[in-house]
Amino acid sequence: MKINIVAIGKCKKNSPEYAIIEEYIKRSNWQINIKEKDNSNQVDEAEFLNNSIKSGKVVVLDERGQNMKSTELATIVENWQLNGTSEINFLIGGADGHLQSTRDKADLILSFGKLTMPHMLMRAVLAEQIYRIQTIITKHPYHRE
Repeated sequence: MKINIVAIGKCKKNSPEYAIIEEYIKRSNWQINIKEKDNSNQVDEAEFLNNSIKSGKVVVLDERGQNMKSTELATIVENWQLNGTSEINFLIGGADGHLQSTRDKADLILSFGKLTMPHMLMRAVLAEQIYRIQTIITKHPYHRE
């Protein structure tokens, strides 16, 4: 599986969040790529996000999205795999969120809860969840209920 994390804002290489992200990418058997763009205006950000989608499923991280358990998200990803999907794009917007044009491209609009999180911390949480999804699908003991 190829995973693309496409995000607004650049994560500093010496930050604690970067170290967490790198750790989960290293653990994963999936190919995980991160594409970033500096913050700008919402229209330019949406254009970058939308133009970064080349193929595969699109998951937009948005506070208005579905809030689900890791096992539920793993079931969705596994079903996509079983139906021939080999690439998933996770889109993280800027401080003002996503334009409707970006949400319209989504196969899934996903919320990680009502809390407001710093964007770099959200990337670390997403990287861990991608690893967790993989371990749930492969029946690895990392995830416990």
